[in-house]
Amino acid sequence: MRRQEDSELYVLIKAVFDKHDGCYGSPKITRVLRRKGLRIGQKRVARIMREHGLKAVKSRIYKAKPGLKERVYKIPCRVENLTLSGLNQLWVGDVTYIKLEDGSWQYLSVIMDRFSRRIISWSLSDSRDVNLTLACVERAVRNRGHHQDLLFHSDRGVEYLAGGYQERLQRYGIAQSMNRVRQMNDNAFIESFFHLFKTERIKRVVVKTVDQLRGIITEYMRYYNYERSHSSIGYISPNEFECRMQS
Repeated sequence: MRRQEDSELYVLIKAVFDKHDGCYGSPKITRVLRRKGLRIGQKRVARIMREHGLKAVKSRIYKAKPGLKERVYKIPCRVENLTLSGLNQLWVGDVTYIKLEDGSWQYLSVIMDRFSRRIISWSLSDSRDVNLTLACVERAVRNRGHHQDLLFHSDRGVEYLAGGYQERLQRYGIAQSMNRVRQMNDNAFIESFFHLFKTERIKRVVVKTVDQLRGIITEYMRYYNYERSHSSIGYISPNEFECRMQS
């Protein structure tokens, strides 16, 4: 009897596993099944997954090496011990690089609402410069509007230290915050997003063209915002979390 039940459960577990392209482990699959009304324990889900060789892909977090210089910048870190209570209080941004099959590089700039984990804008370019990050912040403001007392936090990359970028933030009334020297964890949430994106999409395909890469990014942003559950916000998607906040 129990073996028959396990077989039936495996079908349901496999459906959730496949829907999320092998990115969900037993904790998240258990949550999904429970939300569908199924009474099941995580240990049982984990056992069935193990017996059938279902293993979720995992991202590895690497600590970046210290910067080349210990310069002291005028822009302070304003997020230390910051308590958030709603949307559009803190946006966090960063840039990552993606290598195409021909050996060329593309640079992806992303801005996230730190409270909901929603990705609110992104831009892609073959040049890592201020134009890349300016395009990203322009889209963020178009998508989310202007907000009083909004902070934007990033690392101390040259794209964010550029005078043009600082002036643009000031124009929109956005206060700028940057990582403390040698404190990479100050921007851990956006770093975590990049690790997830590369693990769940980029490392699993051969990216041949910029158009293909744009398609991958577009699909993943939709999946991340609307379908992928996050333990830190109650195992729901950023979109559902924001909808609940605004209701």
